[in-house]
Amino acid sequence: MADIIGCVTTSHVPAIAKAIARGQQDEPYWKPWFDGFEPVHRWLARAKPDVAVVVYNDHGLNFFLDTLPTFAVGAAPEYRSADEGWNIPTVRPFPGDQPLSWHIINSVVAADFDVTMCQQMVVDHAVCNPMALLWPGGGEWPVRIVPVEINTVQFPFPSAARCYEFGAAIGRAVAAYPEDLRVVVIGTGGLSHQLDGERAGFINKEFDRKFMATLIEDPTWAAQFSTMELMEQAGTQGIELILWLTARATLGAVRQVAATYHVPISNTAAGMMLLEPAA
Repeated sequence: MADIIGCVTTSHVPAIAKAIARGQQDEPYWKPWFDGFEPVHRWLARAKPDVAVVVYNDHGLNFFLDTLPTFAVGAAPEYRSADEGWNIPTVRPFPGDQPLSWHIINSVVAADFDVTMCQQMVVDHAVCNPMALLWPGGGEWPVRIVPVEINTVQFPFPSAARCYEFGAAIGRAVAAYPEDLRVVVIGTGGLSHQLDGERAGFINKEFDRKFMATLIEDPTWAAQFSTMELMEQAGTQGIELILWLTARATLGAVRQVAATYHVPISNTAAGMMLLEPAA
């Protein structure tokens, strides 16, 4: 049976890709952020996952305001990247895992989640940057991916509670998959940030740290808040924390292997957590 061996949550701000392209990883501004991923690299080298289920939000590249699903799951043989306007390099295509994708789609639809099924899909920095952080250095990607897209761009957004339930359904689907696969779940985005309006530049360190702590101790904590309450606490774009919550919900009890929190990167609060099932 397939097994979820761990969950990685990480920010995906576009500036990360520019820093990688310019070789700025050791500069004082960036070094604390990139150094935080060294234990993740060691863990991945030992764990050797076969597939990454990537929970992310599209920023107008694959979906736009005229056609914007609440939940979408990729079922393509590969996923190519494109620059959606940040002038950042594209990356090598990601191989897909169509059989696992269709199994997840069938399973979550049977659990009453209405998802958009994407047999063609392009991906943006919300997928490319986390993958480059986890597996740096170029070359072939060592895992196949299943992209799971959640709307955080235009109202109405799915609630945190609904996203937690969605993540739990994905976790059950993977656990029921008959092939012997090692799966890592990646949740991207966040943490607190707001890019526009009167609160542009808003960062809430206290809320970010509380949210990160509860992903270990009480993962349903954030599900108590409405969408508006979450944006009040974390900023308009900080609603991306529902992507972390979805990824976390694929696992039961966990222990923390590594974590980092770095402010600021660009005008965002950036965080990373590596969690694995508790013994």
